[in-house]
Amino acid sequence: MSEEKAYLLLADGTVFEGSSIGLTGTTIGEIVFNTSMTGYEEILTDASYYGQIVTQTYPLIGNYGVNDEDTESRMSWVKGYIVREECDLPSNFRCEGGLDDFLQKQNIIGLCGIDTRRLTRIIREHGVMNGAITNKSGFENKDVLLDLIHTYTIKDAIKSVTIDKKIKTEAKDGKFNVALLDYGYKLNIMRSLVKRGCNVTVYPALTSPDEIIKEAPDGIMLSNGPGDPAECIEAIENLKVFSGSQIPVFGICLGHQLLALANGAKTVKLKYGHRGANHPVKDLSHDRTYITSQNHGYAVLAETIDENIGSVSHVNLNDGTVEGIKYKNGHMFTVQFHPEASPGPKDSAYLFDEFISMMKERSCK
Repeated sequence: MSEEKAYLLLADGTVFEGSSIGLTGTTIGEIVFNTSMTGYEEILTDASYYGQIVTQTYPLIGNYGVNDEDTESRMSWVKGYIVREECDLPSNFRCEGGLDDFLQKQNIIGLCGIDTRRLTRIIREHGVMNGAITNKSGFENKDVLLDLIHTYTIKDAIKSVTIDKKIKTEAKDGKFNVALLDYGYKLNIMRSLVKRGCNVTVYPALTSPDEIIKEAPDGIMLSNGPGDPAECIEAIENLKVFSGSQIPVFGICLGHQLLALANGAKTVKLKYGHRGANHPVKDLSHDRTYITSQNHGYAVLAETIDENIGSVSHVNLNDGTVEGIKYKNGHMFTVQFHPEASPGPKDSAYLFDEFISMMKERSCK
């Protein structure tokens, strides 16, 4: 941790003074908070945070260090990182380094030593807002910085995080071939499929659906990812093609939203989103409540789902928002939360098993 002073400047003019961690400099992004007590390395490498500055509400971060096994993608995607206290003496048998070193290697500008509880309350009361982390020299031009903060928007999100060319991972004794569309996928989605006997081919987000269908996958997986789903016009149009096929489709987070939009539903930006590992969700078909991990700022509006096309399958018990849709064509279902993220730790892993069953049923026809 550096002794250099650093500042957080919010769009409403609020200023927090703390200390610099990671790289020093200036970064602008959308300020969000995550309530998870652990999993900070997974958060830092989750592409869904592209364009955002992440605040951890848990007061001590970095106490078990970092390691190469817990990353969820090829790099860190956050625009900045804020913690109350950064532990500079991590202790864990899997530890391969400290948080500050990780942030520096990933070129992430961070801030520690501020009142993150106060910051979280501001976001909860006023909604997600833009802000900037900057050092002393950057803060001297406060008015210029405020102008940049007000004009900041997240653009071309999935195009910025998706892979350039397809990648194939084979399972031992693989029984099914799954096409995974990379809108910003987490590695554990692929691992969860491979563990269940799936050979997984990861495709760039905007791969032609005809190309994918031509390779005759047993199932199609739609990943999580960043940005406003309604702006992903090309991806939405592509998903209309998959909806008309008979290939089983399973969508997570952004994939859930995009498939809903492709089928005529609408999405809305939430006041401050759902980001954490303790969100209660009820599965209406099983009449059971599961603890889920979530990371999203948009939600599908229940009243816009055509009852002839699909129905709500899961509901968030905190605010009643849509957490899952089951489609009436019999081969598509999606969830807003992350079943691969082990929140329960295995509460919602059954969804991957349902996807496998759907592929198995189709292969027997």
